[in-house]
Amino acid sequence: MTTFTGPDGTPLGYRVLGEGEPLLVLAGGPMRDAAYLGDLGGLGAHRALHVLDLRGTGRSARPADPAGYRVDRQVADVEAFRAHLGLDRADLLAHSAGCSLATLYALRHPGRTGRLVLVTPSLRILGGTATEDDYREAAEARGLADEEWYPAARAAVRAAFAGGAADPDAVAPLFHGDWNATARAHEADCAVQSHPEAAAAYHGGGFRPTAVRAAVAELPVPTLLLAGEYDPDPRPGAVRAAAALFRHARAAVQPGAGHYPWLDDPAAFTRTVAAFLAG
Repeated sequence: MTTFTGPDGTPLGYRVLGEGEPLLVLAGGPMRDAAYLGDLGGLGAHRALHVLDLRGTGRSARPADPAGYRVDRQVADVEAFRAHLGLDRADLLAHSAGCSLATLYALRHPGRTGRLVLVTPSLRILGGTATEDDYREAAEARGLADEEWYPAARAAVRAAFAGGAADPDAVAPLFHGDWNATARAHEADCAVQSHPEAAAAYHGGGFRPTAVRAAVAELPVPTLLLAGEYDPDPRPGAVRAAAALFRHARAAVQPGAGHYPWLDDPAAFTRTVAAFLAG
């Protein structure tokens, strides 16, 4: 683990996996420890993954001001990261809520951004939100009706959309293409890797979806939006629609994958992402 200092003096940590041209990696959650990304299914065989621990996660310090968790304010951390690495231009890969940060960074620093990979992206900064029907559609596509855990998952989703508190353990299987041992192990660490205070602040302001949609239409950065076939949030159709908003973007859907496609089929994931990054 190596460190640098954010613009407000917050110490930030990162790790490097693999060799080759650097690829800056931003975690989702929002604000989950980046350890959950692993080596992204072996992507480090193609690029040197420079995985940033966002402020307040992993080995990065908490900011003195909790407003520093806001996604728009963390753009400055990513720019400091690029400068620390001595890169004139950086390729970025982000997952889920981390895609909000990567998109805002590219909009603020298009000349410093090479290629942009948005994996099962949160569409919140574009104004997109999932519905209960999205979860039902994903479950039907997977054929989950006979799974013993599905009634509890369905009840948790209904409770969440009714304004109640969803049981994260009950909902977790819905975000994986296969609820196997790998997926279960991945979810076992979720609670200790989560940071509720930071997560609550992350999307708390600093952007307007209408303005972001207008800006990405002019963004001159080649962008890939990768969806999982069985991901309930975002659904592949929503990812395709989001890609259509960008000036230079395309969407890809990984068959059989959920919200963490590098777990469901590492070879397919790395093949798609590496090919895009290679231009």
